[in-house]
Amino acid sequence: MNTQYDLIVVGGGILGTFHAYHALQKNLKVAVVERNSVPQGATVRNFGQVVPSGMDIKWQNFGKESLRIYKELQLKADLTVRQNGSVYIASNDEELQLISELAEINKNNDYDSVLLSKSECIRKFDGLRSDYCKGGLFFPQEISVDSGEMIVKLHQYLKYHEGLDIFYNTTVVETAENNSNCTVTTADGKKMHSSKIIICGGNEFKTLYPEVFNTSDLEVSKLQMLQTKPQGIYSLPGNILTGLSIRRYESFSECASFKSIKEKEDKNSFEKKFGIHILFKQALDGSVIIGDSHEYADAAHADDLGYDLNMEIDEFMIKEARKIIDLPTYEIQRRWFGIYSQCKTRDIFEYNVSPNIHIVTGIGGKGMTGSGGYSKFNINTIFS
Repeated sequence: MNTQYDLIVVGGGILGTFHAYHALQKNLKVAVVERNSVPQGATVRNFGQVVPSGMDIKWQNFGKESLRIYKELQLKADLTVRQNGSVYIASNDEELQLISELAEINKNNDYDSVLLSKSECIRKFDGLRSDYCKGGLFFPQEISVDSGEMIVKLHQYLKYHEGLDIFYNTTVVETAENNSNCTVTTADGKKMHSSKIIICGGNEFKTLYPEVFNTSDLEVSKLQMLQTKPQGIYSLPGNILTGLSIRRYESFSECASFKSIKEKEDKNSFEKKFGIHILFKQALDGSVIIGDSHEYADAAHADDLGYDLNMEIDEFMIKEARKIIDLPTYEIQRRWFGIYSQCKTRDIFEYNVSPNIHIVTGIGGKGMTGSGGYSKFNINTIFS
């Protein structure tokens, strides 16, 4: 560990890993320090949907670059990337209006999307209920990944083919800079040296710089998800997003009708209280992941969200999912929650502890989609 690095990244999740990847593309010597045996946080507890279609213009551009990077990497290593597209299914005339308006916006943004009629949706997506679907907006360029498997494979590729040094089960207890020389100290007393440090792990941020953490505008979101048993020969192509997603995602807020439609919603409904919108994605084993919900707390009080699963939320999501798609089985094999951090007033948390120690976290639900493109931009900025 006495090696001198150009960059040490603290936190081996998707945001930290893509920072490492882009630094490696600049022929820099890079290390990633990960406190667990493999990443355990938001990176592996999500749907694995890479959907720039749901983002505002800035992050859609980052997401489009991420799509290119994922597909490029898939040609070199099997990262479970499937270009099977994403579809937003409208359930009423208001949602039809929104997807029509977004389709026009996409033309101006040079982002491929295709409006589908009700019959086209039903033919394309087996089991989609005709009493729910009124039409859809399909994004053919978007992809699915199996998140937990993908991040491990990406680490292995970067280690054995790009020269990344990665240290698992290694806890960072101190970072410091002295005369442009940066030092990472680990729990076992070892020191690593580098020109620059980027801290991407939320837990490490909280431990290393508690005063900055506690006064930040970070909040955390707790999301519940479920996974069915394998569906046999049934195939669900692509990422399925539904009416509640249309009413929630940032991209639709740029539509002319969005504000007036939102104003008519019941703010006290169960789905609003728990931030529920229904998504489907089929995993490699044939099971279908269903979710999700959103409960919020200030990052300094994240423990207030608890460690339990709210079964009312799970039951509501299953009930709503049954109204949308007739799956061969809704028998659940796995339930879990994920936690991610986001900023209340910014789209990502960026803070410079010193000239060469940077904290970058709080990417929110944009991590799987936006990290590839954003990290490229940020590495180019930091190493300009």
